[in-house]
Amino acid sequence: MTELKKEYAQKHYSFYPKGDIPIYLAYGFRPIFLLLAPYIVISIILWAFTFSGIINLPIKNLLNWHMYEMIFGVGIAGVIAFFLTGVPEMFVGTIPIVGKKLLFIVALWLICRISFWFIDFFGVYFVGFLNISLTIWIIALVIKPIFQDKNKRHISLAFALFAILFIQILFFLSIADILAIDAYSILLLSIGFFIVLIFLALRRITMESINELLETQNIDETFYSKAPRYNLAIFCLIIYTIIEFLFPNNSTLAYLALACFASILNILNDFILKDNNILFKPFIIYLMSIFIITAFGYLFLAYDYLNDEIYGINHFRHFLTTGTFGLVFYIVMIIISTIHTGRKIFTNIWLNLGVILIIIATLIRSLIPFYEEYLIQAYILSSILWAFAFIIYMKIFFPFLLSKRADGIKG
Repeated sequence: MTELKKEYAQKHYSFYPKGDIPIYLAYGFRPIFLLLAPYIVISIILWAFTFSGIINLPIKNLLNWHMYEMIFGVGIAGVIAFFLTGVPEMFVGTIPIVGKKLLFIVALWLICRISFWFIDFFGVYFVGFLNISLTIWIIALVIKPIFQDKNKRHISLAFALFAILFIQILFFLSIADILAIDAYSILLLSIGFFIVLIFLALRRITMESINELLETQNIDETFYSKAPRYNLAIFCLIIYTIIEFLFPNNSTLAYLALACFASILNILNDFILKDNNILFKPFIIYLMSIFIITAFGYLFLAYDYLNDEIYGINHFRHFLTTGTFGLVFYIVMIIISTIHTGRKIFTNIWLNLGVILIIIATLIRSLIPFYEEYLIQAYILSSILWAFAFIIYMKIFFPFLLSKRADGIKG
């Protein structure tokens, strides 16, 4: 780390709480990633064996709850890690949430996950109360500095959070038969808005991580995530998501999905620098793969809408869940676990393998309509490959998460 960067890091952490704080509670991402990675591995294997008929889970409405847990259960953990790590950095002067306060947040997330797996025992109302309370708590912790910022640079993140909270409330009201809206449709709505939040986060994460990489490799050029490109893609995503929710059989959905496809691919132009070719650097390929797999997810949704001979939309949607969500969690966990433990961005054959495994798992799971006779085998194989990527993450990064920052700075 250069002296300039170290000086910035010290300023960034100058409001770090005093006292002896256990390393696993030293910053928001540490305990979340230590729990989230194994949780992803265990849960995806359980779901694969369940839908393959190998085991039976004591849960009714399996499809809806599977979607909920993989979107909200896993997704909210990502929200916690991103905001509790990012807000003190985006708004210097914000006191990082660490130690016991962080422990209570993580404990509530863990209790929410346990209550979910025993929902038939605890009941929908109790599980809903716990999960919604967690989301409200996170919003309450991070919303003040976002709105207090005079330039309102990150206000879109706040709106995305409120949208996700609103959708989560809608889901539980539907499940509890209080609201006459199909729970599955609400879950599709949540996928769209989580992808919007992901894109808002990626615009910030790619700027930091790629410029870190360029400096490490002595490339004298600055990478910029262009707001107009992201805004166009987000606009298309929101329009598609809302129209699908309100008018699920509308004939325009195919063309809106194609608009999402084109606008997301357009973001790849950001990676073409004026004086240096970075397109084929492994780490850059990691980030580009997120946008490519998301774009092709919407392309296949459009294909399904336009093709009367096939109905595979629920399978094709796994480009966005197995693919987009999987790659985002894997790659962002790598970035945060590297930069925020005082290390330089790196890649190796094992990290490359993890990205490849997630992409292969996505293709196997999403393209099932073309080989439905191997459906069960596809469920199991794709889940094992997907899970193995996160086992690679645990092997490489858990030692980082359980040790002090390499640069000696607190956190």
